[in-house]
Amino acid sequence: MEALFVSTGVVALAEIGDKTQLLAFILAARFKKPWPIIAGILCATIVNHGIAGALGAWITSAVSPEILRWVLGASFIGMAIWTLIPDKIEEEETQVAKRFGVFGATLLTFFLAEMGDKTQIATVAMAAHYANPVWVVIGTTLGMLLADVPAVFIGDKLANRIPMKLVHSIAAAIFAVLGIATLLGAGSGFGF
Repeated sequence: MEALFVSTGVVALAEIGDKTQLLAFILAARFKKPWPIIAGILCATIVNHGIAGALGAWITSAVSPEILRWVLGASFIGMAIWTLIPDKIEEEETQVAKRFGVFGATLLTFFLAEMGDKTQIATVAMAAHYANPVWVVIGTTLGMLLADVPAVFIGDKLANRIPMKLVHSIAAAIFAVLGIATLLGAGSGFGF
């Protein structure tokens, strides 16, 4: 359950102000159809984070526990730093809807926007860190929905009231604690 709760919380915090949350704001403002947007976010996140979780599980089986501990610790600390850098969204990521409809545009743009994004990389790292990557993927998907569904319904009104620096600082602190704990051997009970 720790994998589920930590993954949910970390990704929900990391997603606030992330480019995919900004994409949710833009799609909601442009199309005003929340349910196809939410369905697209859910499907894109399941596929994207499923791949990331599988990669994290494979890394666990392919890398020695000692090397994995250092790589994961450094990755979590890197994520802490990256979380403090605000994201921006590129306009062409939202132009796909003319061809694929609202659901298709959301699915495609979210999937592509998540590639190499900090929440995807966090999913890889947490799936490698915890013994059960399925719970990590469920948690990261829930975290994405916790951050993005309100963005779809409330839009820019909510974005202007959230203390972004505070939220990013909390997420960065969680990643830093995970990194330091991993470097100090907190995952040794799991074999790394």
